[in-house]
Amino acid sequence: MRSTRSTVTFSSPFTLSGYPGDLPAGDYEVLVEEELLQGLSFEAYRRTATYLTVRGSGNHAGRTELRAISENDLKEALSQDQAAADTNNHSDAALSPQEDGT
Repeated sequence: MRSTRSTVTFSSPFTLSGYPGDLPAGDYEVLVEEELLQGLSFEAYRRTATYLTVRGSGNHAGRTELRAISENDLKEALSQDQAAADTNNHSDAALSPQEDGT
């Protein structure tokens, strides 16, 4: 087994399939667990679980929860967040100037 940690950022509140309520915008740690596939002539891993670290708020402040999430649900939540950010940033002031490659 191996575990990999990464961070994802949501710019807007979001929901996760199978969990009630919205989660606030912000940075979230993602934990991916994988197992080594045996019997291959090369090293390869298969994802066995993905978790999103959710920090408690209000009465649950200081509490951290690992919520099981599918890779597809995480990608979908990030896609929806990106689409919402794109919709909200369609002003000229929000666009970055193109680099001049010369």
